[in-house]
Amino acid sequence: MNNVTIYHNPACGTSRNTLALIRHAGIEPTVVEYLKTPPSKEQLRDLVAATGQGVRALLREKGTPYAELGLDDPKWSDEQLLDFIVQHPILMNRPLVVTPLGTALCRPSEKVLELLPVPTLPPLTKEDGEVVRDTGVRRGGGQ
Repeated sequence: MNNVTIYHNPACGTSRNTLALIRHAGIEPTVVEYLKTPPSKEQLRDLVAATGQGVRALLREKGTPYAELGLDDPKWSDEQLLDFIVQHPILMNRPLVVTPLGTALCRPSEKVLELLPVPTLPPLTKEDGEVVRDTGVRRGGGQ
């Protein structure tokens, strides 16, 4: 099954844990290292729409030029914010996961479970030792 895509930053623990959960489900996703291969503005617009949230929900503040660029100012339109993300891909929060069940920013990493089109998974231990237990609840109410 290769209809799962993760916009991934290998330097991010949450992103690594999300990727591990996807692979734990027996899925080898398409991994887009968005800092190396940034999505286009059109792709970003589509991803934002698919999440059902606004552009600001996908902005990352920590470790980015967010404050320096004054992106907390409400004067910036969604289109302008998308332009900033295109110019500075580090501004895109991660990991963003796309599956047949939906698209979501997976913070915390366990959020990816609701997007995986698989039966309930056995527990998985994350990098920090925390055990993730899958409730089997998936988007659309399926299991």
